[in-house]
Amino acid sequence: MKSAVETLNPTRVRLTVEVPFEELKPSLDAAYKKINQQVTVKGFRQGKIPARVIDQRFGRGAVLEEAVNDALPKFYTEAVNEGELNVLGQPEVDITELKDGELLAFTAEVDIRPAVEIPDYSGIEVEVDAVEVSDEDIDKSVEQLRERFATTSPVERAAQDGDVLTLNLEAKVDGEVLEDGVAQGVTYTVGSGELLDGIDEAVTGVEAGGSATFTSELKGGSAEGKDAEVTVEVTEIKSRELPALDDDFAQLASEFDTLEELRADSRKRLEQMKKYDQATQAQEKVLDELLKLVEVPMPEKLLEDEIQTRKHNLVNHQLGQMGLDLAKYLEIQGKSEEEFDAETKEQAEKGIKTQFLLDELVNKEKLNVSQEELTEHLMRRAQSSGMSPDQFAQAVVEGGQVPMLVGEVARGKALAVVVEAATVKDSNGEVIDLDDEDETAETVEATEAAETEGDEKPEA
Repeated sequence: MKSAVETLNPTRVRLTVEVPFEELKPSLDAAYKKINQQVTVKGFRQGKIPARVIDQRFGRGAVLEEAVNDALPKFYTEAVNEGELNVLGQPEVDITELKDGELLAFTAEVDIRPAVEIPDYSGIEVEVDAVEVSDEDIDKSVEQLRERFATTSPVERAAQDGDVLTLNLEAKVDGEVLEDGVAQGVTYTVGSGELLDGIDEAVTGVEAGGSATFTSELKGGSAEGKDAEVTVEVTEIKSRELPALDDDFAQLASEFDTLEELRADSRKRLEQMKKYDQATQAQEKVLDELLKLVEVPMPEKLLEDEIQTRKHNLVNHQLGQMGLDLAKYLEIQGKSEEEFDAETKEQAEKGIKTQFLLDELVNKEKLNVSQEELTEHLMRRAQSSGMSPDQFAQAVVEGGQVPMLVGEVARGKALAVVVEAATVKDSNGEVIDLDDEDETAETVEATEAAETEGDEKPEA
Protein backbone atom coordinates (compact mmCIF):
# COMPACT_ATOMS: atom_id res chain seq x y z
CA MET A 1 0.00 0.00 0.00
CA LYS A 2 1.16 3.53 -0.83
CA SER A 3 -0.26 6.69 0.70
CA ALA A 4 0.31 10.43 0.46
CA VAL A 5 -0.98 13.33 2.54
CA GLU A 6 -2.08 16.66 1.07
CA THR A 7 -2.74 19.52 3.48
CA LEU A 8 -5.91 21.35 2.43
CA ASN A 9 -5.84 23.82 5.34
CA PRO A 10 -4.47 23.81 8.91
CA THR A 11 -7.32 21.55 10.06
CA ARG A 12 -8.03 19.30 7.06
CA VAL A 13 -6.06 16.89 4.88
CA ARG A 14 -6.65 14.65 1.90
CA LEU A 15 -5.17 11.15 1.93
CA THR A 16 -4.48 9.48 -1.41
CA VAL A 17 -4.13 5.71 -1.07
CA GLU A 18 -3.18 3.04 -3.62
CA VAL A 19 -3.58 -0.64 -2.72
CA PRO A 20 -2.14 -3.47 -4.87
CA PHE A 21 -4.90 -5.95 -5.59
CA GLU A 22 -3.14 -8.85 -3.86
CA GLU A 23 -3.55 -6.99 -0.56
CA LEU A 24 -7.33 -7.27 -1.02
CA LYS A 25 -7.18 -11.08 -0.99
CA PRO A 26 -8.16 -11.50 2.72
CA SER A 27 -11.18 -9.25 2.20
CA LEU A 28 -12.11 -11.01 -1.05
CA ASP A 29 -11.96 -14.39 0.70
CA ALA A 30 -14.13 -12.97 3.50
CA ALA A 31 -16.61 -11.60 0.92
CA TYR A 32 -16.98 -14.98 -0.81
CA LYS A 33 -17.43 -16.65 2.59
CA LYS A 34 -20.09 -14.15 3.65
CA ILE A 35 -22.02 -14.47 0.38
CA ASN A 36 -21.72 -18.26 0.63
CA GLN A 37 -23.57 -18.17 3.95
CA GLN A 38 -26.34 -15.92 2.61
CA VAL A 39 -27.31 -17.55 -0.71
CA THR A 40 -28.33 -20.96 -2.00
CA VAL A 41 -27.49 -22.48 -5.39
CA LYS A 42 -29.10 -25.70 -6.57
CA GLY A 43 -26.59 -28.55 -6.65
CA PHE A 44 -24.30 -27.06 -3.99
CA ARG A 45 -24.43 -27.24 -0.22
CA GLN A 46 -24.74 -23.88 1.55
CA GLY A 47 -21.27 -22.55 2.28
CA LYS A 48 -19.68 -24.78 -0.37
CA ILE A 49 -20.45 -22.76 -3.51
CA PRO A 50 -17.28 -22.22 -5.64
CA ALA A 51 -16.14 -18.65 -6.20
CA ARG A 52 -16.60 -18.92 -10.01
CA VAL A 53 -20.25 -19.95 -9.53
CA ILE A 54 -20.86 -16.96 -7.22
CA ASP A 55 -19.27 -14.69 -9.86
CA GLN A 56 -21.53 -16.16 -12.57
CA ARG A 57 -24.79 -16.13 -10.59
CA PHE A 58 -24.45 -12.94 -8.54
CA GLY A 59 -21.76 -10.97 -10.35
CA ARG A 60 -18.13 -10.24 -9.58
CA GLY A 61 -19.12 -6.64 -8.85
CA ALA A 62 -21.12 -7.64 -5.77
CA VAL A 63 -18.10 -9.52 -4.42
CA LEU A 64 -15.75 -6.62 -5.08
CA GLU A 65 -18.13 -4.16 -3.39
CA GLU A 66 -18.32 -6.36 -0.28
CA ALA A 67 -14.52 -6.80 -0.21
CA VAL A 68 -13.79 -3.08 -0.63
CA ASN A 69 -16.26 -2.11 2.10
CA ASP A 70 -14.51 -4.57 4.41
CA ALA A 71 -10.98 -3.45 3.49
CA LEU A 72 -11.36 0.34 3.41
CA PRO A 73 -11.31 0.95 7.20
CA LYS A 74 -8.11 -1.11 7.54
CA PHE A 75 -6.26 0.68 4.72
CA TYR A 76 -7.53 4.10 5.86
CA THR A 77 -6.24 3.43 9.39
CA GLU A 78 -2.86 2.31 8.03
CA ALA A 79 -2.60 5.50 5.97
CA VAL A 80 -3.50 7.66 9.01
CA ASN A 81 -0.85 5.93 11.10
CA GLU A 82 1.72 6.16 8.32
CA GLY A 83 1.07 9.90 8.03
CA GLU A 84 1.16 10.29 11.83
CA LEU A 85 -2.14 12.17 11.72
CA ASN A 86 -4.35 13.03 14.68
CA VAL A 87 -7.71 12.78 12.95
CA LEU A 88 -11.05 14.14 14.15
CA GLY A 89 -14.36 12.56 13.19
CA GLN A 90 -15.19 10.39 10.21
CA PRO A 91 -13.51 10.76 6.79
CA GLU A 92 -15.20 11.49 3.48
CA VAL A 93 -14.04 8.60 1.28
CA ASP A 94 -14.11 8.54 -2.52
CA ILE A 95 -13.02 5.46 -4.50
CA THR A 96 -11.14 6.87 -7.49
CA GLU A 97 -10.10 3.61 -9.17
CA LEU A 98 -10.95 -0.07 -8.87
CA LYS A 99 -9.35 -2.39 -11.44
CA ASP A 100 -10.17 -6.02 -10.85
CA GLY A 101 -6.96 -7.93 -10.34
CA GLU A 102 -4.82 -4.79 -10.46
CA LEU A 103 -5.49 -1.85 -8.15
CA LEU A 104 -7.73 -0.14 -5.60
CA ALA A 105 -7.26 3.62 -5.20
CA PHE A 106 -9.21 6.00 -2.99
CA THR A 107 -9.02 9.40 -1.36
CA ALA A 108 -10.12 10.30 2.16
CA GLU A 109 -10.66 13.86 3.36
CA VAL A 110 -10.71 14.25 7.13
CA ASP A 111 -10.35 16.93 9.78
CA ILE A 112 -7.20 16.81 11.87
CA ARG A 113 -6.25 18.29 15.20
CA PRO A 114 -4.39 21.51 14.38
CA ALA A 115 -0.86 22.15 15.57
CA VAL A 116 -0.97 24.39 18.64
CA GLU A 117 2.02 26.26 19.98
CA ILE A 118 1.89 26.76 23.74
CA PRO A 119 2.44 30.47 24.50
CA ASP A 120 4.46 31.89 27.37
CA TYR A 121 1.84 32.08 30.10
CA SER A 122 4.10 33.05 32.99
CA GLY A 123 3.06 36.70 32.79
CA ILE A 124 -0.68 36.10 33.17
CA GLU A 125 -2.17 38.17 36.01
CA VAL A 126 -5.84 38.14 37.07
CA GLU A 127 -7.94 39.64 39.83
CA VAL A 128 -10.57 37.71 41.83
CA ASP A 129 -13.02 38.61 44.58
CA ALA A 130 -11.60 38.86 48.07
CA VAL A 131 -12.76 36.34 50.68
CA GLU A 132 -14.82 38.47 53.03
CA VAL A 133 -17.54 37.12 55.32
CA SER A 134 -19.66 39.74 57.05
CA ASP A 135 -21.89 39.39 60.10
CA GLU A 136 -24.81 39.84 57.71
CA ASP A 137 -23.64 36.80 55.71
CA ILE A 138 -23.58 34.73 58.90
CA ASP A 139 -27.00 36.03 59.94
CA LYS A 140 -28.41 35.00 56.57
CA SER A 141 -26.84 31.53 56.78
CA VAL A 142 -28.16 30.92 60.29
CA GLU A 143 -31.58 32.24 59.28
CA GLN A 144 -31.72 29.77 56.36
CA LEU A 145 -30.94 26.97 58.80
CA ARG A 146 -33.62 28.32 61.15
CA GLU A 147 -36.17 28.30 58.31
CA ARG A 148 -35.59 24.57 57.82
CA PHE A 149 -36.63 23.92 61.42
CA ALA A 150 -39.76 26.05 61.31
CA THR A 151 -43.02 24.47 62.53
CA THR A 152 -46.61 25.22 61.53
CA SER A 153 -49.82 25.31 63.57
CA PRO A 154 -53.44 26.08 62.57
CA VAL A 155 -54.72 29.59 63.39
CA GLU A 156 -58.17 31.16 63.36
CA ARG A 157 -57.50 34.50 61.71
CA ALA A 158 -57.11 36.03 58.27
CA ALA A 159 -54.16 34.94 56.14
CA GLN A 160 -51.04 37.08 56.24
CA ASP A 161 -47.54 37.09 54.76
CA GLY A 162 -45.58 33.96 55.65
CA ASP A 163 -48.62 31.80 56.46
CA VAL A 164 -48.93 28.31 54.99
CA LEU A 165 -52.34 27.90 53.33
CA THR A 166 -54.30 24.98 51.92
CA LEU A 167 -56.10 26.15 48.78
CA ASN A 168 -58.62 25.02 46.17
CA LEU A 169 -58.14 26.68 42.77
CA GLU A 170 -60.36 27.07 39.69
CA ALA A 171 -59.28 28.88 36.52
CA LYS A 172 -61.65 30.12 33.80
CA VAL A 173 -60.82 31.49 30.36
CA ASP A 174 -63.60 33.27 28.49
CA GLY A 175 -66.04 32.06 31.15
CA GLU A 176 -65.21 28.37 30.68
CA VAL A 177 -63.52 26.30 33.40
CA LEU A 178 -60.31 24.75 32.03
CA GLU A 179 -59.98 20.96 32.17
CA ASP A 180 -56.54 21.36 33.70
CA GLY A 181 -57.51 24.50 35.61
CA VAL A 182 -58.88 22.88 38.77
CA ALA A 183 -56.71 21.89 41.75
CA GLN A 184 -57.65 20.77 45.26
CA GLY A 185 -55.65 20.84 48.49
CA VAL A 186 -52.74 22.91 47.18
CA THR A 187 -50.21 23.94 49.87
CA TYR A 188 -48.92 27.48 49.41
CA THR A 189 -46.80 29.89 51.46
CA VAL A 190 -48.02 33.47 51.22
CA GLY A 191 -45.32 35.68 49.76
CA SER A 192 -43.34 32.90 48.08
CA GLY A 193 -44.54 33.85 44.59
CA GLU A 194 -44.50 30.21 43.52
CA LEU A 195 -47.99 29.87 42.00
CA LEU A 196 -49.64 32.68 40.08
CA ASP A 197 -49.07 36.41 39.80
CA GLY A 198 -51.59 38.17 42.02
CA ILE A 199 -52.36 35.27 44.33
CA ASP A 200 -50.53 36.80 47.32
CA GLU A 201 -52.64 39.95 47.20
CA ALA A 202 -55.81 37.88 46.67
CA VAL A 203 -55.42 35.57 49.69
CA THR A 204 -54.01 38.12 52.14
CA GLY A 205 -56.80 39.04 54.58
CA VAL A 206 -58.98 36.03 53.67
CA GLU A 207 -60.05 33.70 56.51
CA ALA A 208 -60.42 29.92 56.34
CA GLY A 209 -63.61 29.11 54.40
CA GLY A 210 -63.37 32.36 52.47
CA SER A 211 -62.49 32.90 48.81
CA ALA A 212 -61.24 35.53 46.40
CA THR A 213 -61.10 36.02 42.63
CA PHE A 214 -58.30 37.61 40.65
CA THR A 215 -56.97 37.75 37.09
CA SER A 216 -53.59 36.23 36.19
CA GLU A 217 -51.68 35.20 33.08
CA LEU A 218 -51.29 31.41 33.03
CA LYS A 219 -47.67 30.23 32.94
CA GLY A 220 -48.40 26.71 31.71
CA GLY A 221 -51.08 24.20 30.75
CA SER A 222 -53.57 24.21 27.89
CA ALA A 223 -54.19 27.97 28.07
CA GLU A 224 -50.60 29.06 28.62
CA GLY A 225 -50.08 32.78 28.04
CA LYS A 226 -53.80 33.63 28.33
CA ASP A 227 -55.41 35.72 31.07
CA ALA A 228 -57.57 33.61 33.36
CA GLU A 229 -60.13 34.44 36.03
CA VAL A 230 -58.90 32.47 39.04
CA THR A 231 -61.05 31.69 42.06
CA VAL A 232 -59.08 30.67 45.13
CA GLU A 233 -60.71 29.17 48.21
CA VAL A 234 -58.77 29.13 51.50
CA THR A 235 -59.56 25.95 53.44
CA GLU A 236 -56.87 26.11 56.14
CA ILE A 237 -54.43 28.65 57.53
CA LYS A 238 -51.28 27.73 59.42
CA SER A 239 -48.77 30.13 60.88
CA ARG A 240 -45.09 29.38 60.60
CA GLU A 241 -43.15 29.57 63.82
CA LEU A 242 -39.37 29.85 63.78
CA PRO A 243 -37.33 28.44 66.68
CA ALA A 244 -35.71 30.99 68.99
CA LEU A 245 -32.09 31.81 68.16
CA ASP A 246 -30.47 30.37 71.28
CA ASP A 247 -28.29 27.52 72.47
CA ASP A 248 -31.25 25.11 72.32
CA PHE A 249 -31.61 25.84 68.61
CA ALA A 250 -27.88 25.22 68.06
CA GLN A 251 -28.20 21.81 69.73
CA LEU A 252 -31.35 21.02 67.68
CA ALA A 253 -29.92 22.05 64.30
CA SER A 254 -26.26 21.07 64.61
CA GLU A 255 -23.62 19.21 66.57
CA PHE A 256 -22.75 22.36 68.51
CA ASP A 257 -23.77 23.20 72.07
CA THR A 258 -24.01 26.96 71.76
CA LEU A 259 -25.25 29.49 69.24
CA GLU A 260 -21.84 31.15 69.31
CA GLU A 261 -20.18 27.90 68.19
CA LEU A 262 -22.78 27.47 65.44
CA ARG A 263 -22.12 30.98 64.15
CA ALA A 264 -18.35 30.40 64.26
CA ASP A 265 -18.81 27.24 62.19
CA SER A 266 -21.03 29.14 59.75
CA ARG A 267 -18.28 31.73 59.31
CA LYS A 268 -15.69 29.00 58.66
CA ARG A 269 -17.96 27.24 56.17
CA LEU A 270 -18.79 30.46 54.32
CA GLU A 271 -15.08 31.31 54.11
CA GLN A 272 -14.36 27.88 52.63
CA MET A 273 -17.16 28.30 50.08
CA LYS A 274 -15.90 31.76 49.11
CA LYS A 275 -12.35 30.35 48.76
CA TYR A 276 -13.70 27.67 46.47
CA ASP A 277 -15.56 30.32 44.44
CA GLN A 278 -12.34 32.34 44.38
CA ALA A 279 -10.36 29.37 43.03
CA THR A 280 -13.03 28.70 40.38
CA GLN A 281 -12.95 32.37 39.42
CA ALA A 282 -9.16 32.24 39.13
CA GLN A 283 -9.29 29.19 36.85
CA GLU A 284 -11.89 30.77 34.57
CA LYS A 285 -10.06 34.10 34.31
CA VAL A 286 -6.64 32.51 33.80
CA LEU A 287 -8.08 30.30 31.07
CA ASP A 288 -9.61 33.33 29.34
CA GLU A 289 -6.25 35.11 29.43
CA LEU A 290 -4.46 32.02 28.14
CA LEU A 291 -6.86 31.71 25.21
CA LYS A 292 -6.13 35.32 24.26
CA LEU A 293 -2.44 34.47 23.84
CA VAL A 294 -2.83 31.86 21.10
CA GLU A 295 -4.58 31.42 17.76
CA VAL A 296 -6.13 28.00 17.26
CA PRO A 297 -7.42 27.04 13.77
CA MET A 298 -10.99 25.76 14.00
CA PRO A 299 -12.04 22.54 12.16
CA GLU A 300 -15.33 23.53 10.49
CA LYS A 301 -16.98 20.10 10.60
CA LEU A 302 -16.03 19.60 14.25
CA LEU A 303 -17.41 23.05 15.12
CA GLU A 304 -20.64 22.34 13.25
CA ASP A 305 -21.07 19.01 15.08
CA GLU A 306 -20.34 20.62 18.45
CA ILE A 307 -22.94 23.36 17.85
CA GLN A 308 -25.56 20.77 16.90
CA THR A 309 -24.71 18.65 19.96
CA ARG A 310 -25.09 21.63 22.30
CA LYS A 311 -28.43 22.56 20.73
CA HIS A 312 -29.66 18.97 20.91
CA ASN A 313 -28.70 18.61 24.58
CA LEU A 314 -30.38 21.91 25.48
CA VAL A 315 -33.62 21.25 23.61
CA ASN A 316 -34.07 17.53 24.23
CA HIS A 317 -32.60 17.19 27.72
CA GLN A 318 -32.54 20.43 29.72
CA LEU A 319 -35.59 22.18 28.22
CA GLY A 320 -37.47 18.92 27.74
CA GLN A 321 -37.27 18.18 31.45
CA MET A 322 -38.70 21.66 32.19
CA GLY A 323 -41.52 21.30 29.68
CA LEU A 324 -40.17 24.09 27.47
CA ASP A 325 -39.38 24.31 23.77
CA LEU A 326 -36.65 26.49 22.26
CA ALA A 327 -39.04 29.28 21.27
CA LYS A 328 -40.42 29.59 24.81
CA TYR A 329 -36.92 29.44 26.28
CA LEU A 330 -35.73 32.27 24.01
CA GLU A 331 -38.80 34.31 24.96
CA ILE A 332 -38.01 33.88 28.66
CA GLN A 333 -34.35 34.75 28.06
CA GLY A 334 -35.28 37.77 25.95
CA LYS A 335 -33.06 36.59 23.08
CA SER A 336 -33.59 36.28 19.36
CA GLU A 337 -32.75 33.05 17.56
CA GLU A 338 -29.84 34.84 15.86
CA GLU A 339 -28.42 35.92 19.24
CA PHE A 340 -28.83 32.38 20.58
CA ASP A 341 -27.05 30.88 17.54
CA ALA A 342 -24.20 33.39 17.88
CA GLU A 343 -23.77 32.62 21.59
CA THR A 344 -23.88 28.87 20.98
CA LYS A 345 -21.22 29.17 18.27
CA GLU A 346 -19.01 31.30 20.53
CA GLN A 347 -19.31 28.80 23.39
CA ALA A 348 -18.60 25.86 21.07
CA GLU A 349 -15.50 27.57 19.63
CA LYS A 350 -14.21 28.32 23.12
CA GLY A 351 -14.80 24.74 24.24
CA ILE A 352 -12.94 23.25 21.27
CA LYS A 353 -10.11 25.77 21.50
CA THR A 354 -9.73 25.08 25.23
CA GLN A 355 -9.56 21.33 24.69
CA PHE A 356 -6.93 21.60 21.93
CA LEU A 357 -4.79 23.97 23.98
CA LEU A 358 -4.94 22.03 27.24
CA ASP A 359 -4.40 18.68 25.49
CA GLU A 360 -1.25 20.10 23.93
CA LEU A 361 -0.15 21.31 27.36
CA VAL A 362 -0.77 17.81 28.77
CA ASN A 363 1.61 16.42 26.15
CA LYS A 364 4.20 19.15 26.64
CA GLU A 365 4.26 18.76 30.44
CA LYS A 366 3.95 14.95 30.19
CA LEU A 367 1.06 14.94 32.66
CA ASN A 368 -0.31 11.55 33.68
CA VAL A 369 -3.55 10.62 35.43
CA SER A 370 -3.30 8.21 38.36
CA GLN A 371 -6.01 5.73 39.30
CA GLU A 372 -6.61 7.69 42.50
CA GLU A 373 -7.13 10.95 40.60
CA LEU A 374 -9.52 9.24 38.18
CA THR A 375 -11.50 7.71 41.05
CA GLU A 376 -11.78 11.07 42.84
CA HIS A 377 -13.00 12.72 39.63
CA LEU A 378 -15.50 9.93 39.07
CA MET A 379 -16.85 10.36 42.61
CA ARG A 380 -17.36 14.10 42.06
CA ARG A 381 -19.06 13.54 38.71
CA ALA A 382 -21.31 10.88 40.22
CA GLN A 383 -22.35 13.26 43.01
CA SER A 384 -23.24 16.05 40.58
CA SER A 385 -25.19 13.61 38.36
CA GLY A 386 -27.30 12.33 41.25
CA MET A 387 -26.12 8.75 40.69
CA SER A 388 -24.27 6.48 43.08
CA PRO A 389 -20.54 6.07 42.34
CA ASP A 390 -21.11 2.43 41.36
CA GLN A 391 -23.97 3.31 38.98
CA PHE A 392 -22.00 6.17 37.44
CA ALA A 393 -18.86 4.03 37.02
CA GLN A 394 -20.89 1.28 35.35
CA ALA A 395 -22.50 3.77 32.96
CA VAL A 396 -19.08 5.24 32.12
CA VAL A 397 -17.55 1.83 31.38
CA GLU A 398 -20.54 0.59 29.35
CA GLY A 399 -20.60 3.83 27.36
CA GLY A 400 -16.86 3.62 26.62
CA GLN A 401 -16.35 7.02 28.28
CA VAL A 402 -13.35 6.20 30.48
CA PRO A 403 -10.93 7.93 28.04
CA MET A 404 -13.19 10.99 28.17
CA LEU A 405 -12.95 11.13 31.97
CA VAL A 406 -9.18 10.64 31.84
CA GLY A 407 -9.00 13.56 29.39
CA GLU A 408 -11.05 15.74 31.74
CA VAL A 409 -8.69 15.04 34.65
CA ALA A 410 -5.58 15.59 32.52
CA ARG A 411 -6.89 18.91 31.18
CA GLY A 412 -7.73 19.97 34.73
CA LYS A 413 -4.13 19.27 35.73
CA ALA A 414 -2.85 21.21 32.72
CA LEU A 415 -4.95 24.24 33.66
CA ALA A 416 -3.67 23.96 37.24
CA VAL A 417 -0.11 24.26 35.88
CA VAL A 418 -1.02 27.54 34.18
CA VAL A 419 -2.89 28.86 37.23
CA GLU A 420 0.12 28.04 39.42
CA ALA A 421 2.39 30.03 37.11
CA ALA A 422 -0.01 32.99 36.96
CA THR A 423 -0.25 35.83 39.47
CA VAL A 424 -3.66 35.82 41.14
CA LYS A 425 -4.61 38.80 43.29
CA ASP A 426 -7.82 39.53 45.14
CA SER A 427 -9.75 42.80 44.92
CA ASN A 428 -7.74 44.07 47.91
CA GLY A 429 -4.49 43.63 45.99
CA GLU A 430 -3.36 40.60 48.01
CA VAL A 431 -1.64 37.75 46.16
CA ILE A 432 -3.70 34.55 46.52
CA ASP A 433 -2.20 31.10 47.18
CA LEU A 434 -4.43 28.45 45.59
CA ASP A 435 -2.45 25.39 46.73
CA ASP A 436 -5.26 24.23 49.04
CA GLU A 437 -7.86 24.48 46.28
CA ASP A 438 -8.60 20.73 46.11
CA GLU A 439 -8.96 20.43 49.87
CA THR A 440 -11.33 23.40 49.91
CA ALA A 441 -13.38 21.92 47.05
CA GLU A 442 -13.75 18.61 48.88
CA THR A 443 -14.83 20.43 52.07
CA VAL A 444 -17.42 22.48 50.19
CA GLU A 445 -18.79 19.41 48.39
CA ALA A 446 -19.07 17.53 51.68
CA THR A 447 -20.82 20.50 53.27
CA GLU A 448 -23.28 20.82 50.37
CA ALA A 449 -24.01 17.10 50.54
CA ALA A 450 -24.66 17.34 54.28
CA GLU A 451 -26.98 20.31 53.74
CA THR A 452 -28.91 18.36 51.10
CA GLU A 453 -29.35 15.48 53.54
CA GLY A 454 -30.53 17.94 56.17
CA ASP A 455 -33.15 19.31 53.78
CA GLU A 456 -34.45 15.82 53.12
CA LYS A 457 -34.82 14.75 56.76
CA PRO A 458 -37.94 16.80 57.65
CA GLU A 459 -39.76 15.31 54.63
CA ALA A 460 -38.97 11.73 55.57
